[in-house]
Amino acid sequence: MLEPRYVFCTIASGQYGDGKEAMPIASFQEPEGLTLVVTAENADACGLDYQGAFRCISLQAHSSLEAVGLTAIVSGKLAAYEISANVIAGYYHDHVFVPQQFADEALELLRNLNRL
Repeated sequence: MLEPRYVFCTIASGQYGDGKEAMPIASFQEPEGLTLVVTAENADACGLDYQGAFRCISLQAHSSLEAVGLTAIVSGKLAAYEISANVIAGYYHDHVFVPQQFADEALELLRNLNRL
């Protein structure tokens, strides 16, 4: 669940499909360029710059893309412990990227949410 290390990279003025050799698990087109979420290993191999490394916690609850509150609950719990959360909603699951040094603590906090 917490492997591998992921990084967020950008390709200035990039367009969808750029950086495909880095095998991104997610991308987002922004006015400034294309954001890619890739493994640190792939970013290094492709010479992509990044700051910080993250671990991904995939929430096992299947929720509707129109559901209200799940992201707020998760990010709120982590924020209370000063852990940043970058959430990407997939069709079936939400995926929370946390700084790698806080990954184990974040995972335990989110597991405890399930026990409420």
